[in-house]
Parts: sequence; C-alpha cells; structure tokens
Amino acid sequence: MDRPLDEAAFVAALDRVTAAHPAMDPLEAGLLAALDLGLPGDSRAFARTFAVEHALVLRAVAALDEAGHVTVTARDPRTQRTRYNPAAS
Repeated sequence: MDRPLDEAAFVAALDRVTAAHPAMDPLEAGLLAALDLGLPGDSRAFARTFAVEHALVLRAVAALDEAGHVTVTARDPRTQRTRYNPAAS
C-alpha cells in the first residue's frame, strides 16, 4: 500500500463492513475495508501496513475467497504473496 493510509476513512470503511457482516472476523473485515477504500488487494502490503503476520492475512484472504467476498487473482508460489479483488456481485 504505497499511498498513505487515511485512518479516519479506514475506520469508517471498517464500520460499514462490520455493520453489513457483524459475525465476520475482524481481520477479514479489515481486508474488505481496505478494498472498499480502493487500496490494492495485496497480502504482503496489507500485512506490512497493519503490522500483521503475513500468514494470518493469507488465512483471512482464503476465508474471504471461500465465502465469495474476494477473488484471488494471483499467488506467488515462492513468497505466497496473494493478490485479490472484491468478488463480482
């Protein structure tokens, strides 16, 4: 995530996601909120920006993919960096 994060906008997006999906895991909601803000769907960048272990981000992306909230578009076999987009409605 190369551009600076607008914390207030992120919190507002996170509130919208959690209101729409109250039972969703907080990390999964954070990933969707970042996508809602137009931030790139990149597991490594998200992990680095939010100081979260990459393995946890990968697990959350997999859960979102399985639930149909995101679509995985690429995965680096060596680093496991995963790129994802919001699922088409």
